[in-house]
Amino acid sequence: MVTTMTNVDLLQEAYDFGEVITSSEIFYKYIAAKKALDKNREAQGLIKHFQTLKEKYDEVQRFGKYHPDFKQVTKDVREWKRQLDTHPAIADFKQAENELHDLLTEVSLIIADAVSPHIKVPTGNPFFDQGGCGGGCGSGGSCGCG
Repeated sequence: MVTTMTNVDLLQEAYDFGEVITSSEIFYKYIAAKKALDKNREAQGLIKHFQTLKEKYDEVQRFGKYHPDFKQVTKDVREWKRQLDTHPAIADFKQAENELHDLLTEVSLIIADAVSPHIKVPTGNPFFDQGGCGGGCGSGGSCGCG
């Protein structure tokens, strides 16, 4: 790839735009929520215990319903997941993380659409990722589905 001054300028603009995002209120909220979560001993204990349960769950899933501990391990994982999701520090972090993800997705969609309406941007949302045609044809929109 031959780098021209235009490419260098474009990359610099991208870095500058990254700095705009990292100086936004949404980003600061995310960082504050992450720090609060990292300092919260109770939440960290829940996370560590859940990770242990998740390892057991992964092992049980290899054998499915035929594993002798399948029902108990599956039940334990669901209960601990609920505890994780309802813990205030974890819930605040997840909300801040989702807001930052939504901002980055929106920016990505705007940039991609400015270049071409046929560019696919993975959003994490199947409705947007499919482009309205049920899964993406890979032809760059020439099939008329996107």
